[in-house]
Amino acid sequence: MALTLRPRDVRDGAVALVVLLVVAVWTLVAAHYEPEPAGRTALGWALILVGCGALWFRRRQPVAVAVVTLLTCAVYYPLFAQDGPLLIAFALALYTTAAEGRFAAAVALAAVTLLAVALGEIRQQPGHRQIDDTSLAMMAGWLISLVAVGRAQRNRVAYLHEVEQRALAAEREQEARARQSATEERLRIARELHDILGHSISLINVQSGAALHRLGKKPAPEVALTTAEEALQAVRDTSKEALRELRATLGVLRRADEAAPTAPASGLALLPELVARAGGAGLDVRTRVDGRPVPLAPPVDLAAYRIVQESLTNVTRHAGARSVLVTLDWGAEELRLRIEDDGRGTPDDRPSGSGIRGMAERARAFGGELTARNIPGGFRVDARLPFTPLADKGDPA
Repeated sequence: MALTLRPRDVRDGAVALVVLLVVAVWTLVAAHYEPEPAGRTALGWALILVGCGALWFRRRQPVAVAVVTLLTCAVYYPLFAQDGPLLIAFALALYTTAAEGRFAAAVALAAVTLLAVALGEIRQQPGHRQIDDTSLAMMAGWLISLVAVGRAQRNRVAYLHEVEQRALAAEREQEARARQSATEERLRIARELHDILGHSISLINVQSGAALHRLGKKPAPEVALTTAEEALQAVRDTSKEALRELRATLGVLRRADEAAPTAPASGLALLPELVARAGGAGLDVRTRVDGRPVPLAPPVDLAAYRIVQESLTNVTRHAGARSVLVTLDWGAEELRLRIEDDGRGTPDDRPSGSGIRGMAERARAFGGELTARNIPGGFRVDARLPFTPLADKGDPA
C-alpha cells in the first residue's frame, strides 16, 4: 500500500530536518573542541536522532513526542560535556503540545522539567552547580512562555476556524435565501400569469362565443356586421389589456440594458376598465364603495385588483351568473372586498380551484384572509387586506 503524505506531514518533516541540522552542526563544532569517547559519542548521536526525529510526529502524538524529547534531554545533558542545543527539540514539542490543545499536559511537562532541573541542581555540591538561581528563574519564564504562546496559537486557530465556519454558514444562508427568493419570484410570476391569462382568455372566449351564437341565427347582413364588429372590438380591447399586463409582469425578467415598461401598473385605479370588459362579456357588473378610499402601497393595490379580477374570471367561466356586485369597504387600516354573483355556485364536495387558492395566498401575504363560499342564490368571495396608510405627498415632511 502506497504511503500518502499530507502537506502537514511534509511541513513537520521539514521542521524536524532543520532542527536536526542545527543540532548536528552545533554538536560537530563542539566536538572539535571537547572530544568525547567513541562509545559516548555514538550514544549522543543516537539520542540526537531520536529526539529530532520524533518531531515528525509532533502533531499526531504531541504529548508522546514531548515526553520522548524530554527523556532524551534528561539522558543527554548529564552525560555529555558538549551541551548541544538538543533542548530545541523539547521546546518545540512543548509548544506543539499546548498549540494542539493539550494545555494541561503541557503545563505538567513544564512543571516536571523545572522541578527536575531544580532538584538536580540543589543536590549538587557547593561550587559544582551548572545552573544558578537566576538561570533557573529564566528557565521557568522560558517554559511558561512556550506554553503561553502555544495556548495563544491554539486560541487563534480556533478563532479563525470559527470565523471561517461563520462565513461559510452566512454564505450558505445567503444562497438559501437567494434560492428562496427566486422560488417566491417564480411563484409570483406564475400567479400573475394565471390571473392575467385566465381572465383575458375567459373574456375572449365568452365574447367570441356570444358573437358566434348570434351569428348562428343568420341575422340580416347589417346586424351580422355590427355583431362581428362589436365582438372583434371587445376581443381587441381585452387582448390589448392582457398584453399590457404581461409586459408589466414579465418586466422583471428583462435585461439590465432594456427599458422599463412605461404602462401603468395594475391596481384599483383600473377597476372601471376591468368592470367594463366583464360587462362586454354579458355580465351586469356593479360596484359599490363604502368609506373613504386612500392610496395603497403598490403590492397591496395589485393584490386587491387581482382578487377582483380572478373573482370576475371565475364568474365568467363557471358561475353562469347574470349580475355581479363588487363592494369595496374602506376602513382605517384595512380594505374589505366582496364579490357576489347570482350564479349557481359550486358543489359542496368540490375542492377549491387554483384560482381561489391563489387569491387566498395573495391575501395571506399581507396578513389578511380570504373566504369563498356558496350563499343563497349565488356565490360570494370575501377578502380582508390590511394596509398602512400612505402619507399624503402634499404634506410637509
